[in-house]
Amino acid sequence: MRLDVRPILYSPGKSLPFDFEMDLSDLTLNGRKSVTRPVRVRGDAVNRADMVQLTMHISTLLSAACDRCGREFDLPKETEYFCILTEELHNDEDDDLVLLEDGAVDLSELARAALILDMDTRTLCKEDCKGLCPRCGADLNLGPCSCRKEVDPRLAALAKLLE
Repeated sequence: MRLDVRPILYSPGKSLPFDFEMDLSDLTLNGRKSVTRPVRVRGDAVNRADMVQLTMHISTLLSAACDRCGREFDLPKETEYFCILTEELHNDEDDDLVLLEDGAVDLSELARAALILDMDTRTLCKEDCKGLCPRCGADLNLGPCSCRKEVDPRLAALAKLLE
């Protein structure tokens, strides 16, 4: 979605609200298509002292797999994005500035990038997930596994003392 900010570009105090949904079902993250539901983007562009500030709130429900136990679950995802829109860049190193193209900005691209950059590096079904047994593969969240733990060979002499 393109947002034309020319109506507020030289009018301090004016704002342009927006609210739309976008489809990111083609997006592949960590080898899977996680975004299976529409992504809702809402916010506004506000002219504050001849600077146009853009604020976006991005939300969706991701289809995720736990990195410890492999269980599939739905993960609510919300992120905020803030930038200043400008007609010309004086410094290429300022990441908070976004260049307008003919007085407009592509909100879909900004929202897509913000969502990707805010993705978690690991996903857990619950914070205290115990994962899988490395020997038998049993889900340790359901209870202890039945395999016997091997004693470290360096501590075998001490283990015999405990028997």
